Amino acid sequence: MTAYDVVVIGGGPGGYNAAIRAGQLGLKVACVEGRETLGGTCLNVGCMPSKALLHASELYEAASGKEFASLGIEVKPKLNLLQMMKQKDESVAGLTKGIEFLFRKNKVDWIKGWGTLSGAGQVLVTAADGSLIQLQAKDIVIATGSEPTPLPGVAIDNQRILDSTGALALPEVPKHLVVIGAGVIGLELGSVWRRLGSAVTVVEYLDRICPGLDDETAKTLQRALSKQGMKFQLGSKVSGAVVKGQGVELSLEPAAGGAAQVLECDYVLVAIGRRPYTEGLGLESAGLTTDKRGMLANDHHKTAVPGIWVIGDVTSGLMLAHKAEDEAIACVERIAGRSAEVNYNVIPSVIYTKPEVACVGLTEEQLKEAGRSYRVGKFPFTANSRAKINHEAEGFVKVLADERTDEILGVHMVGPSVSEMIGEYCVAMEFAASAEDIALICHPHPTRSEALRQAAMGVDGWIMQA
Repeated sequence: MTAYDVVVIGGGPGGYNAAIRAGQLGLKVACVEGRETLGGTCLNVGCMPSKALLHASELYEAASGKEFASLGIEVKPKLNLLQMMKQKDESVAGLTKGIEFLFRKNKVDWIKGWGTLSGAGQVLVTAADGSLIQLQAKDIVIATGSEPTPLPGVAIDNQRILDSTGALALPEVPKHLVVIGAGVIGLELGSVWRRLGSAVTVVEYLDRICPGLDDETAKTLQRALSKQGMKFQLGSKVSGAVVKGQGVELSLEPAAGGAAQVLECDYVLVAIGRRPYTEGLGLESAGLTTDKRGMLANDHHKTAVPGIWVIGDVTSGLMLAHKAEDEAIACVERIAGRSAEVNYNVIPSVIYTKPEVACVGLTEEQLKEAGRSYRVGKFPFTANSRAKINHEAEGFVKVLADERTDEILGVHMVGPSVSEMIGEYCVAMEFAASAEDIALICHPHPTRSEALRQAAMGVDGWIMQA
């Protein structure tokens, strides 16, 4: 039996960051991960490979259509899907190797295998060859992440009916891809294949896309994606799927009830969300139980059992890699006897479509429901000089501020590179800044970031450039 100060179960963004921080703080730490590579879903089959394909497909579409031609660049691109997938895989491999380097640098032991709790302070690891390794730890951090949520009646085979992992590695461009679920994963991967030539239909049970997103922002994104050719069938329930030869027949019916219909396609992507990965963790051996969704409860990252902690997708809150990273740092700081907090009110969310969406804080709907008085400043990218000359003027920046104090309560953006700009408002909100604070700060010209300032000016009614 090998003894550690901290054993982390899971090598994704929550797990590997927890292990690295523990090493930095001088704790003897091991990270248990059964994949052949570190990085979890995010680096291997999630965030990073999807961004590689989003970037490549965006360039391909720009070269194939009117965008390059309007700039005076005349080319006739040819899609090499094999090479596109190869460069994606090479990029991912480089990132996962980078985590291995960081483990060595910070004296983190990678225990290769699948970990289960085997009693208080005990983790049993099953290696790929079936051998068992027993670890002992003063503190155990569960960071096992999440997995795609299955849809009853639609059996995923990753041949014709895909989950997000399968949709990242298709050998051909679908003629017609049906995406079940109008959330982040579905819209991003749907965008990839539409740009490469697929007809894409998004089927969603609700009567809107991206539940939880600010309503105006969601409607603006849907209009933009519809203009690009993506079709939406909202308020629709998928009750079954049958693979027939080289195609799939989906059974659809209105969510509110009504006549059923059959939708035919050659590939289906099931993207209705993710669920915590807790199966086979041996939780009962340590006295832990999950809720009906499979989530482990936490109080400042502590479970109900002393010495066992939980972070990331496997517990409450947004299922985001950067949320898991924040929790990893705070959790390990607490284990080391330090003070640490995660400000859950200032965790940004991003959708990497074109245009991008980036949000932080409260939506207008949440403010109205809470009965809180607020003011709105909104600035369109059509009035931003850099966005306009770059022919990417779709969308807006919207700032919501308290009517009395002017404190920034929420920011919602649709437009170019907003994923890179939302950080400014995260910093502002962390310091409880007012909209006026941003309005009075000089921003470089000409940049898209000027839209952030103009929207803040708009809270007090003095937008100057629109």
